[in-house]
Amino acid sequence: MDVVVTGIGLVSALGTLDGSWKRLLSGESGIRQYQPFIELERRPLALIGTKPVDLITLTRQVLIDAVQDANLTLPLPDCGIAIGSSRGFQANLELLASEGSSATDCVTDGRKREVGRSLREFGRGKSQETRECPITDSQLPIPNYQLPIPNSQFVNFLPHMGAIAAARAIGSTGPVLAPMAACATGIWSIARAVDLIRTGECQRVIAGAVEAPITPLTLAGFSRMGALANNGCYPFDENREGFVLGEGGALFVLESAQLARRRGAKIYGRISGFGLTNDACYANAPEQGGESAIAAVNQCLKRSNLAAVDIDFIHAHGTATDLNDRHEALLIEKLFNRGVAVSSTKAATGHTLGASGALGVAFCLMSIKYQMLPPCVGMKKPGFELDLVRCARSAIVRNAVCLSFGFGGQNAAIVLSGDR
Repeated sequence: MDVVVTGIGLVSALGTLDGSWKRLLSGESGIRQYQPFIELERRPLALIGTKPVDLITLTRQVLIDAVQDANLTLPLPDCGIAIGSSRGFQANLELLASEGSSATDCVTDGRKREVGRSLREFGRGKSQETRECPITDSQLPIPNYQLPIPNSQFVNFLPHMGAIAAARAIGSTGPVLAPMAACATGIWSIARAVDLIRTGECQRVIAGAVEAPITPLTLAGFSRMGALANNGCYPFDENREGFVLGEGGALFVLESAQLARRRGAKIYGRISGFGLTNDACYANAPEQGGESAIAAVNQCLKRSNLAAVDIDFIHAHGTATDLNDRHEALLIEKLFNRGVAVSSTKAATGHTLGASGALGVAFCLMSIKYQMLPPCVGMKKPGFELDLVRCARSAIVRNAVCLSFGFGGQNAAIVLSGDR
């Protein structure tokens, strides 16, 4: 069964979908110097605004854009949800921990009130505002239960609650998945959505990933590892110095091709196939030799009924760290033709961690739509013998591969193809 993309919502440091694409093609970067936390030094970051974004606020914006782009009307009761995040509500949890407050005291200042309000409003959604809870006190297993449960604000920050809030916002009572696979989260989420459609459990699923990772702990942790750049992010450059954290998200409306064509929806492209493996080796380094990552790409090609020679464009994970770029370049050289175009967009959007693969999928679909290749922004001296896209250029793009590699040895590959 063909699974197609009929709607895209995307927000990055470059803007929304169209704005991000146009600025990317023009070689612009959303990375700037910021000091969002007084206790930490100023460093390059890819913020959407002038201060770190709230995860629920960002998810709501991306979700609304995806639904509107697909020309759908709420509620969507049978729509599945597969929305992941590798950091989830870590910012909110760090805030609670730093204040040392109880759950009932977590809305004492302006920012906390805003977060609490956004959770409540997003969770309701327009389709939920006038609907009463179908469960009565008499139906609950514990008598005299109070709804909502008091003193439970922290529950809103459990890892899956963003996906739950999205389901409530669109009025869905279908399956809700919230994958977490480090930097491979976005592609894993889309793969799980494809499974829901191909098995017949859903005809439509909203899938992708959203990330708001600019937190003191995240910055301090990656800084201690020596993974963060001091000046900028330059994937596959000979003088690369590490990655730059970025905020962003991309959500897709996936539908069976039959449903999409029946309702006359526009189609960005097909999810031809995907491959998912794990190194079962190191927590913070790729497996030497890359056998597991190679297996993921081969699985992806096989399930897509394609050969490596059929791939026109590779959106690489391209973090600009020494280990990842060298590992990924060797993989590409081993599996693909020497002339295949390769790009990483993290020099423009920053590294959005779990959402990075979802952003990559969106840029692959835009490449197919406009027959244009996005550049490795800011590249000065290529460090590998690859056809690295240094300036936007037109090309025939029928099939594109997006790659993601995450901590813990998570490997993900997905093929996007033009509609047939």
